[in-house]
Amino acid sequence: MTRVDAIDKVTGRAQFTADLVPNPHLVAKVVRSTIASGRVVSIDTSKAERLPGVVGVWTCFDTDLPSYQIYTAGHPWVVDPAHRGDIEDRKILDARVRQYGDNIAAVVAEDSVTADRAVRLIEVEYEEYPIIFDYEDAVNPPAGAPPVHEECPGNVHAEWDTRTDLEGTGYGSIEEIHADPRWHHGSYTMATPRQQQAHIETCLSYCYMEGKRIVCVTSTQIPHIIRHSIGLALEIPWGDVRVIKPCVGGGFGNKQDVLYEPLNAWLCKKVGGRCVLLELTREEVFSCTRSRQPKRFVAEASWDDDMNLVARSCEGYSNSGGYASHGQAIVANGQGSFRYMYSGQEKACYTKALTYYSNQSTAGAMRAYGVPESTWAAECMMSDIAYDMGWDGAEFRLNNAIKLGYSDPFWPAPLVCVSNGLPECVERGKELIGWDEKRRLYADETGPVRHGVGMALLCYKCSVAGLELETASARMLLAEDGSVMLELGATEIGQGCDTVMCQMCADAVGVPFEAVHILSTQDTDVSPYGAGAYASRQTYVTGIAIKKVAAQLREKILAYAAGLIPDGQNLDLVDGQIVGGPDRDHLEPLMGLGELSCIAYYSRTDSQQISAEGTAQTDLNSFCLGACFVEVEVDVPLCKVEVKNVVQVHDSGRIINPATASGQVHGGIAQSVGFGLFEELIEDPATGRTLNDNFLDYKIPTMLDLPDLTAEFVETWDPTGPFGNKSLGEPPAIPAAPAIRDAILDATGVKLYEAPMTPQRLFEGFKEAGLV
Repeated sequence: MTRVDAIDKVTGRAQFTADLVPNPHLVAKVVRSTIASGRVVSIDTSKAERLPGVVGVWTCFDTDLPSYQIYTAGHPWVVDPAHRGDIEDRKILDARVRQYGDNIAAVVAEDSVTADRAVRLIEVEYEEYPIIFDYEDAVNPPAGAPPVHEECPGNVHAEWDTRTDLEGTGYGSIEEIHADPRWHHGSYTMATPRQQQAHIETCLSYCYMEGKRIVCVTSTQIPHIIRHSIGLALEIPWGDVRVIKPCVGGGFGNKQDVLYEPLNAWLCKKVGGRCVLLELTREEVFSCTRSRQPKRFVAEASWDDDMNLVARSCEGYSNSGGYASHGQAIVANGQGSFRYMYSGQEKACYTKALTYYSNQSTAGAMRAYGVPESTWAAECMMSDIAYDMGWDGAEFRLNNAIKLGYSDPFWPAPLVCVSNGLPECVERGKELIGWDEKRRLYADETGPVRHGVGMALLCYKCSVAGLELETASARMLLAEDGSVMLELGATEIGQGCDTVMCQMCADAVGVPFEAVHILSTQDTDVSPYGAGAYASRQTYVTGIAIKKVAAQLREKILAYAAGLIPDGQNLDLVDGQIVGGPDRDHLEPLMGLGELSCIAYYSRTDSQQISAEGTAQTDLNSFCLGACFVEVEVDVPLCKVEVKNVVQVHDSGRIINPATASGQVHGGIAQSVGFGLFEELIEDPATGRTLNDNFLDYKIPTMLDLPDLTAEFVETWDPTGPFGNKSLGEPPAIPAAPAIRDAILDATGVKLYEAPMTPQRLFEGFKEAGLV
């Protein structure tokens, strides 16, 4: 099916936040710290306040500044305070500076030029502290460096570990397994970069007041969560806040955070409810919003001579920067994936996840939520083992991969692999890339230009069900012409979910796809509740709500039809027609749904607006799986890698829309190629300042950097999914980077452990191996 938003988006009719800003409006700009750690001693705003066109300047010293510290992670509200995992560690303006570019004041002016001039006129005096830059600094701070947050004196805001049960193995600990001389053993240290989401639309919102209520129109993935965050930050009832989400030009997790909406709402109140636009520059998006957390992994593995993993260990250390954001949830999610991806044969697995504060810029959610990083660690290890043992990497991986029936022992509710098309994914990927033939063809290359093939697997949950709240609501209304108006809390952010939701609705109600009209804009005053676009959850969880509410709507329609067709037998709704008859296998059309609906609206004896609304909650969860195969050409003297071919095959259950599914895979591959070869936000250890905060210096793959991409699907039926479907949104961004690394190893014999594999890092690896 063609995307329901296709015409509006290709013609430019689609309305994004910037298209909707009313005139006249005021413009807000944030005054940012020029140090990474310290305290603001004084702020002189007098020159800025005298500038014509400046409406007001507010600083971290304002006496009526809200004192409530908020959490910014876009997670559903937890009713029980004892079980709230998100850390409330941020004020909308703060004199304590914890990262370069921290929010210390704000200007509101009549236009953006005046606001920019005013920001430059503000003079700030600081007391500067030594910078805590990495894990070593966090646990052993430089002399004179206070904790990043006083309430966290050790700078480690969370540490968890998991150990599988050793009963029956004959070992007392996993360390004993690693020390057993019967097994081969390897130790590995890997690192992954700070990657920016690089969405095209910047981060922006505008706020105005209607009576005593604040209206915030914002580009976000989480409108309902933004509402209660504004309420908490401003210490006002949540019902006094209305949040509207128009079309969104990409988010990839950055907009799953509460960014500047609470500050903008407060500034709106300070100027008497006038409309205030707060839009970040591209440089501010790169350095002052969120990014993928940079991580370091220390891993060990033991294995036998028959391609069986005996035990694995992995410690993951994650740098969240100056504030927690999503914090420990990200590295913990990744370590979970490390655990169950290769759970097939091993006796024991140990994982540790640790997240620490630093004076780097705040990191948070990015597509696949920690799993690309942990998969990098797992796949580097699997590649090395297969290479050193002379094994086929595909065979070795598949022998140890997650098996049908696997149940994770550490998940609070059942997290079970109830459908598994991974073997078919691997076989299809091998066939499409020419795995066996090319491994033989490239085996003996020794020249300056070499070729290789590599692969990696992926494993990802379908939601956060079983660990956190998974709920979604839907509303369906029958219009006079028999079409169905669909309203959801599920947010379309460019990924195509509106189209898939319409397909689900049409199928479940019994109307043509064209007869479903979805309200894409979420408005917390009228839209049913939905937590938002994250965790690859929307098709999986909202699909359950659609199926439930559609059944209610069908029942009401058929009940009304029974009153209009009293002698009707076996009434049903098929393709927008009321059908019936004595033979269930040969039902005849009796009445069009449009005719029935028109009667229902305008009947003088039984007028009804037929509608249905409901909420679905689930603790069911499953695994989506897949395999990526890559062919590369490596120019050894130039230290250059060209990706020649990428094939990615997914088991995401039943595919609802093959075209949008393929688009998701292509986009995910591009982001993973960037993760593996190009993308890294670089921060200066001396100042904490981001050095490449723009698209000129921060490189993402362009069309010229990518070959033709092949996306295929092995369709399984997953009984936990509402239509047999599983997740697909984030998994495509996981495996290409380690598959490229595996292909470079195949081509050159050089083992690389830090992403991205830039020419400089390739040079260092090639030089150590004696190739250059």
